[in-house]
Amino acid sequence: MKKIYGSAEEALHGILNDGMLIAAGGFGLCGIPELLIDAIVKSGVKDLTVASNNAGVDNFGLGKLLATRQIKKMMSSYVGENAEFMRQYLSGELELEFNPQGTLAERMRAGGCGIPGFYTQTGVGTQIAEGKEVKVFNGKEYILEEGIFADISIVKAWKADETGNAIFRKTARNFNPPAATCGKICIIEVEEIVPVGSLDPDAIHLPGIYVHRLIQGEHEKRIEQRTTRKKESA
Repeated sequence: MKKIYGSAEEALHGILNDGMLIAAGGFGLCGIPELLIDAIVKSGVKDLTVASNNAGVDNFGLGKLLATRQIKKMMSSYVGENAEFMRQYLSGELELEFNPQGTLAERMRAGGCGIPGFYTQTGVGTQIAEGKEVKVFNGKEYILEEGIFADISIVKAWKADETGNAIFRKTARNFNPPAATCGKICIIEVEEIVPVGSLDPDAIHLPGIYVHRLIQGEHEKRIEQRTTRKKESA
């Protein structure tokens, strides 16, 4: 089975459709699949539902798909840092399904494990619980959250071998592993593809069995918010 493709456009060819659900890895600008996002923008596919912690920033990452109005609905836990995201949501142009951050990660993980739903205390008694089944365990209320089963997953890793076994670099692991597992088709972009057998099996974060398509490319590593300490006077 061919896994390595020459570009993001090639890797996405034949699998993009209007109205599909995409699970995207990343946290802010850390570990985002920017090459695959750019290719989705170029494809012109629309009415997308995207499950991701947030939507990047204005005109970078998922923010590009918001700018072109290709996203119909976001399933996210954070709206800040992206003025266009906030504008579209507050004006009613964009549907938003808020998820507590841990719940969103667990919904992706559950989908990857074939688990249709799970109960959690997070959100009980808040707007998050509206319309959801409530069940009592040991005298405490829990709400039912559904697993996310995406049409495709797009993720960013540091290294992968030719079969797709992947390693994420430090905090860039974030949402990438659960997002990768919950898609029917998983496409990952990496900084380096190495020969089979060159990665320590104990260091693998995402087994290649979850990966269907793989690309290598250059990435722009932005700092979302640069914070520096004032220079001390001599």
